[in-house]
Amino acid sequence: MDLVVTTPVVPQLGQTLAGDGFATHAGGKGANQAVAAARLGAQVSLIGRVGRDAFGAQLKAGLVAEGIDTRWVLETEGVPTGIAAITVSQSDNAIIVVGGANLALTPADLDNADAAFAQADVVLVQLEVPLDTVAHAARLAGRHGKPLLLNPAPAQPLPEALLAGCALLTPNEHELAVTLDAETTEPAQDWRELMARLPGRVAMTRGADGAYHLGADGAMHHQPGFAVEPVDTTGAGDTFNGALAAFWPLGMAAAMRLACAAAALSVTRAGAQSGMPGRAQLEAFLESRA
Repeated sequence: MDLVVTTPVVPQLGQTLAGDGFATHAGGKGANQAVAAARLGAQVSLIGRVGRDAFGAQLKAGLVAEGIDTRWVLETEGVPTGIAAITVSQSDNAIIVVGGANLALTPADLDNADAAFAQADVVLVQLEVPLDTVAHAARLAGRHGKPLLLNPAPAQPLPEALLAGCALLTPNEHELAVTLDAETTEPAQDWRELMARLPGRVAMTRGADGAYHLGADGAMHHQPGFAVEPVDTTGAGDTFNGALAAFWPLGMAAAMRLACAAAALSVTRAGAQSGMPGRAQLEAFLESRA
């Protein structure tokens, strides 16, 4: 659950400020990405955990309302549902995530959901669950011959075995450097070189600049961003990832264009999931920009 405070200025350590407002929004990276894909027409199953508490019940009900298969969203006794404390200031944000029940998701939970892997066209994962569970997801995807899309956020260095199991990594510029454990203090100067370590298997987002993909042939492909008036950037990356998975069968160029457009639309409304567009809204937006 996203707990959102809006404030004209981000407080410094030890400082107390009067905020402008407070709201709760359904969140969580896995849930956000599931909702984004579902709204764009994909059939989605989510594997995860919530607490046996009010937030967990509310979040699960919201997923059901989006048409998402929640049979593998498990309730966890004695552990709270994960939360994100989000400070929004001047259309940007700072976020603290407390994993809660997400951190109780185990490889055994994935084994129990093996049917979801067998039925999927694409497996989309992120790093708000334990790394060994993510690694097991990669193994199950490989066992069933399914492409694994890994959004490496929150960022952490990833082992070579996990990277080898990914059809595509979807970091932003900062996450790319951390994921590959780059020894640099200026990742902006090095991102093309970093992408070259995994040719054909990285789609890197750069905010309003759009997204970049280095093809297996070494050619760099840039999908420019779509100019909009931002209200809240929370969830833009999750929208991009959910859309990319939903449109994966169309090929990388088409999927990146649609994902960048969906992400742009998502920042024009407050909240992560509440700002995510449906298929008709996305198509109308692209027609208006043709």
